[in-house]
Amino acid sequence: MSRWTVKSVINNNVVSARNERNQERILTGRGIGFRAKPGDEVDASRVEKEFFLKSKNISGKLYALLAQTPEVYMEITDAIVKKAEEALGKELNETIYLNLIDHLSFAVSRMKQGMNFKNVLLWEIRNFYPKEYETALYGLALIEEKTGEKLPEDEAGSIAMHIVNAEFDYENANDAVRMTELVHKIISVVRYQYHMNFNEESLHFVRFVTHLKFFAQRLFQDKMLDGDDGELSSLIRTQYADSYACAEKIAKLVWNDYQIAVPEEELVYLAVYIRRITAANDDKE
Repeated sequence: MSRWTVKSVINNNVVSARNERNQERILTGRGIGFRAKPGDEVDASRVEKEFFLKSKNISGKLYALLAQTPEVYMEITDAIVKKAEEALGKELNETIYLNLIDHLSFAVSRMKQGMNFKNVLLWEIRNFYPKEYETALYGLALIEEKTGEKLPEDEAGSIAMHIVNAEFDYENANDAVRMTELVHKIISVVRYQYHMNFNEESLHFVRFVTHLKFFAQRLFQDKMLDGDDGELSSLIRTQYADSYACAEKIAKLVWNDYQIAVPEEELVYLAVYIRRITAANDDKE
């Protein structure tokens, strides 16, 4: 059986402790922190859950948050993070613990007061980030099971965006929202120019959206591709003239809405993505 020594008491039901290998852990359990002092051995029979974060910086901020937030939100968040990491096959930035615990506790208290939240990007989130959205629905079921509060589907959109933030390692939570809005705008430009609707269930569409997400990510993180392959550029301009013209419209939109110039290499890639999705759509028809 594991043994822990109290490092600090966060509240009556949460302590920071070190195990026998001197590794720091967050332990939760009813009354686990009551009258406990640093250096005391933790009553193992009271330990219900054990959590571990790698980042010391995040851990410190998390203790402050847990001191004023019911520990059930740590449990729910941890389960959502593990589910997301399994579904996506990648580790999430640990800032999601701070952001999601805070968001969930606020969402539940808001629901109790009868204040409903409308997520205007719900369609886009559901379609652009299906794995994140599925994980978020699992989160809603968990919230209802653990707190008794049934949150609306709009909240799944918000949870999914927290996952996207942590997945793409954004410092600014607004970036994921801007990214989703931009992808939506680009698809609208392509749809309008080619007068076509896309099969959103198709592999081609999923790939197109994936390319656009990474384009938007590079755009907002100031990491745009800016090589100088004049030969490829000339070829694309000639062979895929319509697609290139569409890419130029997208570049104009980006400049008007965000005052960011799209380099030639990114224009070329956009033209290639547009060519693929429109050609695939023509084949289907």
